[in-house]
Amino acid sequence: MRIIGGKYKRRRFDVPKSFNARPTTDFAKENLFNVLQYYIDFEDATALDLFSGTGSISAELISRGCSRVIALEQRREHALFIRSIARELKEEGRLQVLQSDVFRYLQASKGGRPQFDFIFADPPYKLKEIATLPQMILSSGLLKSDGVVVVEHPDTYDFSELPHFAEHREYGSVNFSIFTLAEDEEEGEAEE
Repeated sequence: MRIIGGKYKRRRFDVPKSFNARPTTDFAKENLFNVLQYYIDFEDATALDLFSGTGSISAELISRGCSRVIALEQRREHALFIRSIARELKEEGRLQVLQSDVFRYLQASKGGRPQFDFIFADPPYKLKEIATLPQMILSSGLLKSDGVVVVEHPDTYDFSELPHFAEHREYGSVNFSIFTLAEDEEEGEAEE
């Protein structure tokens, strides 16, 4: 696994062979961040990485200047690996790892958890909840006004008709749907 941009550019981490994870490819990650620079300034932004897996996106976000990143990963082995990356980078203060179920976290967030400028979700492609995941994230109250959500998904999903959809990007077999939440839209959702 490699960090492709920012202050830790070119740093590599050996992912254990026992991992059952599908990290976002370097090609897809590089292209996604090239697109995202038009949506968000990562310097001092806060981010939430759902289904963190290897922590590749979390490390990339820290490298690009996010002030705080929460990596949410249910598997203990994976969460420990992401913590080891935070230690190696000496970024334990900015990269917090929570070993938790994403759907429980999204449900509990309605009680007033901190909000984020950027939320990334890379669920297992076989997960049956992928179809409802973007709306679950957008309605959770976790996204700040003018925040951005990116959901990585297989090409069998088309989210272009959903509210807040901004664009779809495809890089090889990797698909990203990007959503934005305008300030007035956030307030409307909070009232529902």
